[in-house]
Amino acid sequence: MYGQAIKEEPVVKRERERERKVQKLTGSRDGLGGLVRFVGFALLIASIVRELRLPKAERTWHGVLFGKVPYDLRPPTFERLKSTLWDPQNSRVVVPTALGVGWTVNLAALRQRLPGASAP
Repeated sequence: MYGQAIKEEPVVKRERERERKVQKLTGSRDGLGGLVRFVGFALLIASIVRELRLPKAERTWHGVLFGKVPYDLRPPTFERLKSTLWDPQNSRVVVPTALGVGWTVNLAALRQRLPGASAP
């Protein structure tokens, strides 16, 4: 019995090393995901603060942060969601989002760029 435990020890040690490597790799991905979530949350807070600093009559709840990042905090409507996600008149693939902070994909423009897509 005692001899078997000694023989299995290198296998257990290798398995633990493998687990540490996986945790290390996974941890780095979680770190990047955590950073992305943090930045997104910070931009959301910044957009809310920006609107709340305006007089009540001037609040639109949509605009641009730092001259680059679009935001829209208004309640979404079906028409606005549809025109953001599917706008064949707009050739841009990445467009300002219909709800939240950042950008979203215009699926109509993406479809037009795919090989084999028919012309409108």
